[in-house]
Amino acid sequence: MRIADRIEDLGTETAFAVAQAAADWSARGHEVYPFHLGDIDLPTAPHIIEAMNAAIADGKTGYCPGPGIPQLREALAAEIGGQRGMSLSADEIVVTTGGKPVITKFLQTVMNPGEGVLYPNPGFPIYESQIEYLGGTPLPYRYVPTPQGFAIDLDHLRSLITPQTTALIYNDLQNPISAESTQAEREAIAQIAQEHDLWVLSDEAYFDMRYSGSSHSIAALPGMRERTVILYTFSKKYAMTGSRLGCAVAPPQVAQIIATLNTNDESCTTHFVQWAGIAALTGTQEPVRAMLEDFRQRRDAVCALVNDTPGMSVAVPESTFYVFPDVTEAVRRVGAADVGDFAQQALHATGVSFCTREHFGSRQPGEDRDYIRLAYSGIALPRVEEGLGRLRDWVSSAG
Repeated sequence: MRIADRIEDLGTETAFAVAQAAADWSARGHEVYPFHLGDIDLPTAPHIIEAMNAAIADGKTGYCPGPGIPQLREALAAEIGGQRGMSLSADEIVVTTGGKPVITKFLQTVMNPGEGVLYPNPGFPIYESQIEYLGGTPLPYRYVPTPQGFAIDLDHLRSLITPQTTALIYNDLQNPISAESTQAEREAIAQIAQEHDLWVLSDEAYFDMRYSGSSHSIAALPGMRERTVILYTFSKKYAMTGSRLGCAVAPPQVAQIIATLNTNDESCTTHFVQWAGIAALTGTQEPVRAMLEDFRQRRDAVCALVNDTPGMSVAVPESTFYVFPDVTEAVRRVGAADVGDFAQQALHATGVSFCTREHFGSRQPGEDRDYIRLAYSGIALPRVEEGLGRLRDWVSSAG
């Protein structure tokens, strides 16, 4: 029996492969400190769980509208629009099973086979996977290091655009590198999109995961609302990663198409989970504030320990729950063949498990520095300190 050729173009979320290696090492009796996967080790807030259970008890277990129940769509329009200074209607909201399906459905809606899509590299690996799987031409644009973290190489991005380029994926507050655009950079991306008549997917999964300042959406800039789809998810802000609840915010014509894709793919998003989403949006936000304070303490510890490790350095990010330190000299110090070998040696010598730059897209021409990603959302502060202390001591003792 033959398998479809397009399956060869389907990638995966590579952090899960690292998770398997960590699980195998743990199963052999070794301590593992999991910095590899951006899951959350804190529970979903009780009032959200109570709303979900009440919806189940009330019989909200059958089919519901493909675009989402009206009550949730209205709550999302108010929440997302209010945060971004936009007046949104429920007609612009399509509820989805998490944020990730928005990537696929955006591409299905705006990209024809052979057309080019710009996307960040390093970046979330599902961007490239879905572009290739759906027959598009992947156009990875790069970042450059700055004292504050990373910035988009705008000249490189511009150089990739051809008449066949149809869309741009933009991940402000970025996974894996925690990069956040300046207002000038955000406006430059908007100008490029309008000059070349590009659709934009604004992945705003981490819009609310910040420790100071405020987030801004490219969709709120002049001329951008009619060409932008926002990816929104409950996974991060409300510790609902397994509940699979999110939405697309899109111009009405695009929203209708995404709703039709919902009907074709899933029929609808789980009915009772949508009522939990309403409780998350309209109920107390104290659990969110408490989680962010917990994560802020973890971030501070991670950055302090990384910067105290010979051959490692990182800027302190104001958003997400990742850091992306430069480990070039540490790789050399321990005698690793490359950053992948460094990760394997670190796991076996210290129990610290993490992804590397190679898990987030192929290296671009001219890249000569080594980076790793440390996710601190799934490991409590005492174990952060213990694990990265062991990593520091191991690197310090080498060389």
